[in-house]
Amino acid sequence: MNLPPEQESIRAKCFHPSGRFVEFEQEDIEQSISDRFEKIVREHAGRLAVKARACSLTYTALNHAANQIAHAILLQRGQATESIGCLLSPGAARAAAMLGVFKAGKIYVLLNPSFPETRIKFMLRDSQSTVILTDHDHLAMAEGLVEDGARLIIVDDLDASLSIDNPGVSVSPDAYAWISYTSGSTGQPKGVVQNHRNLLHLFMTQTNDLHICSEDKLLTLTSVAGELLLAVLNGASVFPVNIQKEGMAGLSDWLMHEEMTVYNSVPSIFRQFAKSLRGDERFPKLRLIRFTGEALYRADVELYKKYCCESCIVVNRLSSNEVPAFRQYFIDHSTVLPDGVVPVGYAIGDYDVRLIGADGQEVGINEIGEIAVKGRHLAPGYWRNPDLTQAKFSSISREAEERIFKTGDLGRVNSDGCLFYLGRQDFQVKIRGNRVEISEIESALIELKSVKEAVVLAREHARGEKRLVAYVVPATHPGPTVTALRKQLAEKLPQYMIPSVFVSLDALPLIGAGKVDRQALPEPEPRRARLDTKYAVPRSPVEEVLVGIWADLLSIDRVGIHDNFFDLGGDSLTATQVVMQVIKNFQLEIPIRCVFESPTVSEMAAVISQHQGKHLSNEELASILAELESLQDEDAQRLINQSGVDSKT
Repeated sequence: MNLPPEQESIRAKCFHPSGRFVEFEQEDIEQSISDRFEKIVREHAGRLAVKARACSLTYTALNHAANQIAHAILLQRGQATESIGCLLSPGAARAAAMLGVFKAGKIYVLLNPSFPETRIKFMLRDSQSTVILTDHDHLAMAEGLVEDGARLIIVDDLDASLSIDNPGVSVSPDAYAWISYTSGSTGQPKGVVQNHRNLLHLFMTQTNDLHICSEDKLLTLTSVAGELLLAVLNGASVFPVNIQKEGMAGLSDWLMHEEMTVYNSVPSIFRQFAKSLRGDERFPKLRLIRFTGEALYRADVELYKKYCCESCIVVNRLSSNEVPAFRQYFIDHSTVLPDGVVPVGYAIGDYDVRLIGADGQEVGINEIGEIAVKGRHLAPGYWRNPDLTQAKFSSISREAEERIFKTGDLGRVNSDGCLFYLGRQDFQVKIRGNRVEISEIESALIELKSVKEAVVLAREHARGEKRLVAYVVPATHPGPTVTALRKQLAEKLPQYMIPSVFVSLDALPLIGAGKVDRQALPEPEPRRARLDTKYAVPRSPVEEVLVGIWADLLSIDRVGIHDNFFDLGGDSLTATQVVMQVIKNFQLEIPIRCVFESPTVSEMAAVISQHQGKHLSNEELASILAELESLQDEDAQRLINQSGVDSKT
């Protein structure tokens, strides 16, 4: 791994001050996860392994609990390879259950209790899970999920006579370790399979790059099993927090009191955490913040610099279920970030990244393409879905044992090999003929002091066109008006990148890993936006007609006569439709630029009154309407530009 000097310099500081780091050797990936764990137990028997709010376990206690779960599974199912579902909240019990599944030679399937019941049932059926591991807290839910002969094992009711000895089941490095189901995509979730060797390869690269050691204490706010395993396969302590259940209350005190050294979450959770702080908190023991799963913004880095000491380092990573952590970027207090979105950086381990254009060929420097990853440790594929596996994974050569996985993510690489993540392919859309990068808009919104969280989607309008919808969690209530948001964004973004609709939410919906569940964001309601202007009723027949035209074209319930057309969600294409309706209703010609020069109903009504003596003949009316109906949005925008009208009105 060749890093630029400034990246190498930051990485060189990424050590625990105890000096206890021990390298994870290459040969240690040629075993099972349970083999590696049992070695760590022998070396760190009395050390703290897992600590949650409810209980804590040493390595010996964790191993004993995992062994009893493994023996309970083996008594019921024998040693045949099969899937085992785990319906438990983050904590010591889930850690023991996962390790118990590995020790029994089975395949672990996480059933996140926060998921909808229909989704969990699909995962159980698709994974063909024969057993559900659960506890009394989730027993009622688990009983409702049992079907097709599956059995329950209640981990807090295990027979005390079950052996605490290692079960000694031989597990190959090529054996499947878990099935992780993708979240937030359309249709049914896909089950991605990982084997023991690939996961140990991940933990090897992360251990050696970030110098994880037995003295580290890892706080994890995600449900991702890999964060827990990174700790317990190195003799470190892990502190899992169920952030959806416990919230942010007391989190900073716990982080300081336990002197945690490594923080793990998605950026949006860190953003909420940092913005919940009083301002006088300091975390002197925190040496490392690890991000993955979402775009990291410059505003997030500023929060890190505000609350974390000079010795603390941020690592921004890019990963997927199919290729865990294949790029990373190191950040310290001196790092300068000129762009709103933080790069995901440089290669990890032996993974190679290619950017593929629409023609299937590699793109050049600073050109946008789909991120494809080449390596030996890609996921074996999708559970019971060979066609999708073949479509997404391609072999390089049998001898090299390398394959390429097409991620569906977009990126660009600069001249020194640094990768910038630009979101999913469907996050980059064309709006009114212009290519829009959603992450750039989200970054601009998050940097506003009045905004706590923001997500932007491209949604189909009722009339078939795509429009940008911003979902905003305000920093204070009642929050900024749409007028204020549009005005602030206009200082950073071109008009076509400013969302047409703003939806205010108390909180963004999350999935199990703490990532924003974009599929759960609601459709905008057809309501008038909250503007700086108060709602005012029409005062004349002309204003009555205009209010009806605007409300219909903008798909909102009402329009005030002093409301700005663009604050209500109007754009250049809708402006041409307004003009068409005015011509049809009043049989007179007004220019498209009128909507921009007179962007309220009251102002447009005044213009119509000025033109009402100049009626058109039927032939003139038909000709003008035909010309307007043929206009595309780009043509409308061109006419507006030729008129010298500022479309950022």
